[in-house]
Amino acid sequence: MGATLAVDFGTSNTAAAVMAAGRPFVIPLDRGEDTLPTAVFLDFGRRETLFGHDAVSALIDGREGRFMRALKSVLGTPLMHERRQFLQERLTLVEIIARFLAAVKARAEAACGLSFSAALSGRPVQFHPDPARDARALQDLREAYLTAGFETVDFLPEPEAAALAAGPSEGLGLIVDIGGGTSDFTVFAREGAETRILASHGIRLGGTDFDKALSLNHVMPLLGKDSLIKAELGSQTHPAPAALFNDLASWEKIAFLYGGETTRTVARMARLAVEPEKFARLSEVLEMHLGHDVAFAVERGKIGANRAGGNGRIDLGLVEKGLGISLPESTLASELAGAAQQIAAAAEETLHQAHVAPDRIDRVICVGGSSLLAPVSGAVRDRLPGAEMVFASAFTAIVDGLAIAAAAQDI
Repeated sequence: MGATLAVDFGTSNTAAAVMAAGRPFVIPLDRGEDTLPTAVFLDFGRRETLFGHDAVSALIDGREGRFMRALKSVLGTPLMHERRQFLQERLTLVEIIARFLAAVKARAEAACGLSFSAALSGRPVQFHPDPARDARALQDLREAYLTAGFETVDFLPEPEAAALAAGPSEGLGLIVDIGGGTSDFTVFAREGAETRILASHGIRLGGTDFDKALSLNHVMPLLGKDSLIKAELGSQTHPAPAALFNDLASWEKIAFLYGGETTRTVARMARLAVEPEKFARLSEVLEMHLGHDVAFAVERGKIGANRAGGNGRIDLGLVEKGLGISLPESTLASELAGAAQQIAAAAEETLHQAHVAPDRIDRVICVGGSSLLAPVSGAVRDRLPGAEMVFASAFTAIVDGLAIAAAAQDI
């Protein structure tokens, strides 16, 4: 029987690990890096499926195909099992995620010289607030792992995995895990070599939601959002339908906007628009499949604005020469203020469930890339001013803890 592979399958990035010499070893899955972008590119010309940085490079190079990211956010929805035509293939999103996980398995086996028949996967505390949808999401992910070639798969809540890797310091700790699609929290007690979980809680809010808010408020108005459309007859006007812009600002929905029906809808809006130049940009984005390029530009602007004294810029030069939006640190703080307070309130709710007062928490351990955003971590710090804030293993704490738990399973 093969060994167990620890897999942190994330909305934005994925990591895999095993225990080696008594310590977690994060397996380099892509160009020697600890994490693999959770991205897939179905290359129509070469008829191959690319993953991670290769998928992103194919998108940037403008190769013919379909790029997909943030597929974890679609788990539990009817979209997962709809068969869609991708050139000469009809695939479900479960099958596409399975291809990604099969690539993770194959790369990990090649790097370690081991055969992995089992997986221990991280999962959010809850994928969705609705219990039935949450159960479907877990079943979708289980099906993807089994289709990928794993004989068995078990799951561990991601912040509880991070708690296992929190280090030897004794006392009470709080894991704040801000991922791409969810925010998860665990209160734990460390006593000697034992980690005791006191409470875990989660909400469906994460980094892709931050990107969406920035895109809707700053980018989509340049493409026609909130612009007026004239009636076919008469002098009345109405705002452009919001649904298209909401989908174009959502990482997981962009890939499904390209097609004749959307192109015809935008052409009609452009013909009747009070500001036709904006819809000309929208047509360019859709016809040239630039939706993900726009999303990456928003993400880069967010990261730039988060730097100390930073002044980010959302560069839309691919859409129109010289087009772009300044994104200063103050604007980022304002845009994320509401979400940051929701996250801080969810952290407090976790303490309440654990029957632990805020002043008893010794350490707040921040994991997940979005936990590094100053407005988010700052809102949590304000609620627990006496706790030490730790960011040391933001990108690998979950997979480290999964490796520890997987090794215990294999004993």
